[in-house]
Amino acid sequence: MSFDIFVMRFDKGETAPLDMAVAHEVLDPFAVARDPEADVLWVRTAEGDEADVYLQPPDGITFNHFDSGGIMDLLADLLRRLDAVLVVPGGPVVLTRDEARHQLPNAMVDDCPVVVARTGAEIDRAIRTA
Repeated sequence: MSFDIFVMRFDKGETAPLDMAVAHEVLDPFAVARDPEADVLWVRTAEGDEADVYLQPPDGITFNHFDSGGIMDLLADLLRRLDAVLVVPGGPVVLTRDEARHQLPNAMVDDCPVVVARTGAEIDRAIRTA
C-alpha cells in the first residue's frame, strides 16, 4: 500500500514519546537498508514483505509502501512492544488492547473509528475495511 500510517503513543489525550530503543529492537533485525541521516529504514520480513519506515523521534514512526502479511505482523509486534496505537488517516485508530482507548484524545475518539486488533491479520483487515 502506498499511503502513510502512523505509530503513536498517547497519555491522557496528549502525544507521548515512543521508546525508540525498543523500536530499533523490533525493526533492526528486518532492516535491509537504512539512511541514518533521514532516519529511514527499509525493512523486509522472512516472507519477502517490505515497507519504508520513517523514524521521527520522539513521538512518531511512519510506515509507507508497505505490504500486508509479514509487515502487518511486524507492525502488531511493534505496537505491543511500544504500547502504541496505529493511526490510519481517513480510517481507524487501531489499538492492540481496549484499555488504551482512554488514553486517546477525545477528538480522535469522536472523529475516528477505534478498533482493537491484536494480530497482523486483524490490523490488515481493519485498514482495508475502513
